Amino acid sequence: MEPPAALSSPKTESLLAQCIHCGLCLPACPTYAVLQSETDSPRGRIQLMAAAAQGRIDLDGAFRTHIDLCLGCRACETACPSGVQYGSLLEAARAGIEEKRKIGQPERIVRRLALRELMPNKQRLRLLARGLVFYQRLGISKAIEALGVLPPRLRSLEALLPPLAAVFPNYSVPAPAMGKRRGRVAFLYGCVQDAFLGNVNAASIRVLQRNGYEVHFPQTQTCCGAAALHVGENDLALDLARRNIDAIELKRYDAIISNAGGCGATLKEYGRLLANDPAYAQRAQDFAAKVQDISEFLAVRLHATPTGRIDARVTYADSCHLRHVQHVVNQPRRLLQQIPGIELIEMAEPGKCCGSAGVYNIIHSETADLVLDAKMADIRNTGAEIIVTTNTGCHMQYIYGVKRAGLNMRVVHLVELLDWSYANHDATDGTF
Repeated sequence: MEPPAALSSPKTESLLAQCIHCGLCLPACPTYAVLQSETDSPRGRIQLMAAAAQGRIDLDGAFRTHIDLCLGCRACETACPSGVQYGSLLEAARAGIEEKRKIGQPERIVRRLALRELMPNKQRLRLLARGLVFYQRLGISKAIEALGVLPPRLRSLEALLPPLAAVFPNYSVPAPAMGKRRGRVAFLYGCVQDAFLGNVNAASIRVLQRNGYEVHFPQTQTCCGAAALHVGENDLALDLARRNIDAIELKRYDAIISNAGGCGATLKEYGRLLANDPAYAQRAQDFAAKVQDISEFLAVRLHATPTGRIDARVTYADSCHLRHVQHVVNQPRRLLQQIPGIELIEMAEPGKCCGSAGVYNIIHSETADLVLDAKMADIRNTGAEIIVTTNTGCHMQYIYGVKRAGLNMRVVHLVELLDWSYANHDATDGTF
């Protein structure tokens, strides 16, 4: 059988050959941990990819099942002694599946609506969020939950919705620096983050302002493309990347700021993704070099010390893509330790995935729940009152996880704690 072009290129064959099958990736893999199957480990999946690249197996059946069950957390890259670029291999495998399989009309319609009509369009997502606010406030969600009439995937999606408040920051004009202006940054507000966790964006803007930065919002920015990559729609992801590159005049800004670990990881990989595009290759490299996670940026530019007390025990839950792809690990912890009253309690395995992984927790909800349950058990053992995160999908997953586990905990983004500390600088009781 003829192998797919995405898997049989010389570059992909070279990447596959890097794996020495040592198995050091197995303890790091969340699906291997819960399923205990070699074919659901990075090493096993690489073996499947090699077989497909050589035309020894087709891309339906077992191949697609085990590739689809990969969370793409890339913890295996951190564990790998041979430097295997598993993320690139996973993209090739998923693109290969898309290349060969026939997509049914219902799925085609859903994909088009989600990936092309909703996520790249801020106003449509905000309109959806407003509708969902009424859906929650009028008690419709509870009634539908009690009736059990939603199909499985919609039920999984509905369970992940956080309590919505329709907080939408104004991005039409730049937000001025407070006090001495120290620079100018471009803020990428995301798609799902803007619509469903707008309070995080609002806090991010205030914290950047407080530290002397004028915050700009490139008006033609769009979705980063991560969701498209997750399902193998690489051409769409590349188109979105080009649109974001076109949206930003790099020389105007000290940095391009993202506050979502998964989005930032994709933005930082634009150079690799567009390496074969002669019109964008260099521009993509220059763009990626300016992207910084907000915690990475603030760790060395926290000009205004947070002085308001927040007396709370917190645990920091690493975003997989912030930790394993962007390699931003210590910076969020350093920022937390600068807030008076905060007691940071580490999990036993802070780098393990929560099971969110883009749309994974909707498409593979049963496996995602197994991964989440293991993560919530680790979180429970910290005795923390607050889970601190730095990624949109993780944030929503932990809100669901707290409810699922019956825990009395809050879930907040790191910048929200900084923002609260600044707001509470005159308070004496440490409340928030």
